[in-house]
Amino acid sequence: MSDDFDPNTVEIRNAATVMLVRDADGDPGVEVFMLRRTGKASFAAGMYVFPGGRVDDVDHADEIEPFCQGLDDDDASRQLGIESGGLAYWVASIRECYEEAGILLAGKRDGSALAIRDDDRHAVHDGTLSMVDLCKRDDLILDLSTTQYVDHWITPKGEPRRFDTRFFVTEAPAGQDGLHDDKETVESLWIRPADALRMQAAGELMMMPPTIKNLRWLEAFDAASEAVDAGAEITDPITILPKARLDESGKMIGVAMPWDSDYAEL
Repeated sequence: MSDDFDPNTVEIRNAATVMLVRDADGDPGVEVFMLRRTGKASFAAGMYVFPGGRVDDVDHADEIEPFCQGLDDDDASRQLGIESGGLAYWVASIRECYEEAGILLAGKRDGSALAIRDDDRHAVHDGTLSMVDLCKRDDLILDLSTTQYVDHWITPKGEPRRFDTRFFVTEAPAGQDGLHDDKETVESLWIRPADALRMQAAGELMMMPPTIKNLRWLEAFDAASEAVDAGAEITDPITILPKARLDESGKMIGVAMPWDSDYAEL
């Protein structure tokens, strides 16, 4: 970070992240899909994350709404506590999931089998194919009613990149196992939340606080459907804005959460 870095000028960008869950094999529980970001990433380098990213202009396109069912912009915006544009967060979560994980949260309008093509995934990622055009070409429907909004985090002031991120949970479609894109993400795995937390505590998986908190939430469920149903009951997630802990020189040495004793003093 350069000496002339001014934390007051950093733009806070809107983002969406989706926790893909499925029933675990053997004992009751869920598995969640996680990706490791490349060490060259400008944000969260090397971290294990859920699929997600910035809400782009293409996600706000009016043309996408006719291909969405189970949710409209008014209801989506109400859930997020914003005036308008809420539907774009759900669309972004689907787009990012397809780009980063190769999992398409959509169905054919006529109920026929869905074709998943790597070429389409990469074309959506590089911007040569929009979700609108993909839906038009393949007559797809995005069922947003099964994707639930469950958490809200804002990157602390002092970071060179800041995001206002909404977290969603949904059940992974049957037959879609997912795979990292070998660009922004370099490893992927399905893992029980308890195992991911154990590996994080042991230093085997690097994670950010929002990921850890949501893994703890997922840990309680015996089935993927239970997690999604519980997500539907969350009506007004608290916005969590960590604050930076600084040393005498002004260097960030950690973060404080709203429930920490020193939070109000920072």
